[in-house]
Amino acid sequence: MKAIVASQYGGPEVLQLEEVRKPTPKDNEILVKVHATTVTAADFRMRSFTVPAAVWIPARLALGITKPRQPIFGSELAGVVEAVGKNVTRFKVGDQVFASTLTENFGGYAEYKCLPEKAMMAIKPANISYEEAAALPIGATTALRLLRKGNIQRGQKVLIYGASGSVGTYAIQLAKYFGAEVTGVCSTANLEMVKSLGADHVIDYTKEDFTATEERYDVIFDTLAKFPKSQYSQVLAPNGTFVSMAKLDTKEHMDNLIFIKELIEKGEIKAVIDRCYPLENIVEAHRYVDAGHKKGNVAIKVGEK
Repeated sequence: MKAIVASQYGGPEVLQLEEVRKPTPKDNEILVKVHATTVTAADFRMRSFTVPAAVWIPARLALGITKPRQPIFGSELAGVVEAVGKNVTRFKVGDQVFASTLTENFGGYAEYKCLPEKAMMAIKPANISYEEAAALPIGATTALRLLRKGNIQRGQKVLIYGASGSVGTYAIQLAKYFGAEVTGVCSTANLEMVKSLGADHVIDYTKEDFTATEERYDVIFDTLAKFPKSQYSQVLAPNGTFVSMAKLDTKEHMDNLIFIKELIEKGEIKAVIDRCYPLENIVEAHRYVDAGHKKGNVAIKVGEK
């Protein structure tokens, strides 16, 4: 099968299209024919080994000291079940699925991927494409987890910093679903998109310092982990909550994925796809994400549908 392999850490050029052995599912696994994957921040950090100094050593031990222990990246995917192990009961051949591979040794950048039946995986919503489904498992559930951590309530004022990225675009829609009044902070180029997702107010950070306003927010969500809480304190309401990607644990919960799936099926939220590249153009896709200007998600088409 075809796969994108990284034999070393570095820039996008370390990603090479190669032929590798097609995996065979174990008794408790399913084999997914991958139709779409994404380029996430996790993939960028794995490839370039750009991680905070505080976790540099444990990250090296986990990911590989001199080169990637798992050379096939890709932390989320969508596709069709091609085969199932004899003990599998949740899925059957032909099921359309989407999944996170963060805790399953990654591997989304390939034509096939084996996943345990108990992986963070669900039946794909029928009303969206494979590319849209592949962009859900991490960004959408991360936004949901952090908004719930902030104890979001109907009628609250919520500010989302980094509103145009993957997590940010989901956070806007989820905050509106929960009944909040939402302010999105982004660059000039993304103001209209953020408004179209439901933001009640938008702030262009290139022209205005939102921390200098008199507004007070019940929940402030820093999707970029860019600032410490102290820099937001002057605009955080008394008893307000600050949540940040910097404080996010790595635990995933199936209930969150199912909740997101149901909202997608009801049309309450959607995946924002900025660009879509074929698998063989993965280097170009990574270069685009590295530039730091993507809107929502960047999808990768894998194989034939």
